[in-house]
Amino acid sequence: TLPVAPTGPENPLPPLRPLGDTHILDERAKDGLPRDMARQLTYEPLRSLLPVRLLDGYGRERTDTRLDTLVIENDRLRATVLPGYGGRVHSLFHKPTGRELLYRNPVLQPANFALNGAWFSGGIEWNTGATGHTTLSCAPVHAARVTAPDGGDMLRLWEWERLRDLPFQVDLWLPEGSDFLHVGVRVRNPHEKAAPVYWWSNIAVPEQRRVLAPADEAWRFAYGGGLRKVPVPESDGADHTYPLGSEYAADYFYDVPDGARRWIAALDDDGHGLAQTSTDLPRGRKLFVWGTGSGGRRWQDWLTEPGTGGYAEIQSGLARTQLEHVRLDAEAEFSWLEAYGPLSARADLVHGDWADARGETEARLAEALPREAVDAAYEAWLACADTEPGEVLAVGSGWGALEVLRARYELPGTPFDESTLGPEQAPWLELLRSGALPEPREAAPPGPTLVARHWRDMLETAPARPLTEYHLGVAQWHAGDRAQAVRSWERGLELAPCRWPLLRCLAVADSVEGHLERAADRYAEAFDDLCGDLCQGEPHGKRCDDGADWTAATAALGREAISALLAADRPEAARAVWNRLHGTTRAEGRFRLVEAQLLHAEGDMAAVRAVFDEGFEAADLREGAEIVGDLWKAATDGEEIPTRYDFGMRPPGI
Repeated sequence: TLPVAPTGPENPLPPLRPLGDTHILDERAKDGLPRDMARQLTYEPLRSLLPVRLLDGYGRERTDTRLDTLVIENDRLRATVLPGYGGRVHSLFHKPTGRELLYRNPVLQPANFALNGAWFSGGIEWNTGATGHTTLSCAPVHAARVTAPDGGDMLRLWEWERLRDLPFQVDLWLPEGSDFLHVGVRVRNPHEKAAPVYWWSNIAVPEQRRVLAPADEAWRFAYGGGLRKVPVPESDGADHTYPLGSEYAADYFYDVPDGARRWIAALDDDGHGLAQTSTDLPRGRKLFVWGTGSGGRRWQDWLTEPGTGGYAEIQSGLARTQLEHVRLDAEAEFSWLEAYGPLSARADLVHGDWADARGETEARLAEALPREAVDAAYEAWLACADTEPGEVLAVGSGWGALEVLRARYELPGTPFDESTLGPEQAPWLELLRSGALPEPREAAPPGPTLVARHWRDMLETAPARPLTEYHLGVAQWHAGDRAQAVRSWERGLELAPCRWPLLRCLAVADSVEGHLERAADRYAEAFDDLCGDLCQGEPHGKRCDDGADWTAATAALGREAISALLAADRPEAARAVWNRLHGTTRAEGRFRLVEAQLLHAEGDMAAVRAVFDEGFEAADLREGAEIVGDLWKAATDGEEIPTRYDFGMRPPGI
């Protein structure tokens, strides 16, 4: 049981806009980089979140909630896993010492850090797909019991990652008497062409630690500061191996030499803490720090309960940096083994000279878990990786089952059973079997769109009905064929009984192309159409946003419409949209921010200040977002930003 803020429904509007550039490197910064790094930095970066939808409907009101957990333990360790939240390892507890080895967040508070929005801090998460926190952060995964290499129990987690259309599995087991949690990881490419792969295992640890890794240099990436090589442990006058030694948030990707053992550790003042090591394939090791600046501290409080202690992240990944994607050949796989456990070393050495600290940590790790033992455990696990699961412990999505049905993939060890197919997959199953996408029997926001080439081909040959044209346009937009997408949406609009989904897509297209006035017109028309879409058979006057799906659609479209109308300098029309939003929607913190923006556009600075003074928490502020601080300064003639509204993550002037 944890205090939990529910993630809320998915945003029903397809995410058509290009991704932000928070983690995109300037071309000039690539000069002089190692050749393989430079190549992987430009290898198929993610351009769209499709077919995944946004999760942005959460708030900041938490209530005690019972969560499904899976526990795997031996006489030394107990690992607690959350199958409903990406298979996150929430806790890793060392029984002999009574120590929690991870940063165990006492609350589950979604925030806008995942690629698709909702994410929460703490524990060990399995990040796959593309640069950033996985879209599965707050999604269920499949889980089952499997026989471990030593004959005991192993917990298998698996799912179909939809951004890259690749299945993966994570196997966790605890050999009898072992102080280390063993984790076998496999990413498979069942397709007939190569695919880009991203993997970073992200470990949250208390920030009062020194982070050690086998490197004397690191690639530093900061918000607005580019990628540059810095010495370890000190640069810019600070020892950044101590998370509290940095003023601003930054990533440090350790340049681990070829042939060196792969490991990273976080040890406290007494030399105790957590170590992570792996076989050689995951070459990357990283430290992320929030820094001691006011913005970094605000984010720390934002993600948990104030006063419960901050955290840092240590990570292990396939590439040197998280800005890279690694090529996985057709019908091939990546697999490796990771291990997590307690480590104790001489405190005077750990907190002394860097070479001595590294040497002491590596020596103690070699005693606790020799490199040869990790390699042997990996070979033993490989023999079990294809074992079919036994008892089913949790069920993920039905998207993998749909793909397996479509292509008849053979994926031993990770069954995507037809029984997992649900309502979201139903129309696509009909398209697969009959060649036609069924039109809805009643008015409802359209379901998610599949955009991979094979589904796009099916949509192109399906009967040209309005909903088919809508989905086809989304798939064409994803493929980069914007002109054809617009034509598909315009064709669908001619016969559509429900026009707002198509109008909204056309409005986004206009906005992206810089046609702000036309975008504003179409947004206004779309919102009018949505709010006039009264439910069939209900008394006149029933709101179209009664019910979770309609409320989510009205909130999402209203927010976008207001933004587009303000961009076209039409605050009166934006105010008209605001007035038609549901009262509960207008009361949400994220919409209080919208209200302040609207008041600012209307020139009522006193009213903007009043919104700030009343207080609001815009739950879905994006990592690195400075919109709240910028609005405060604009409304107060440059007054210093109050701590509660300061989310800045970069030094002034950058």
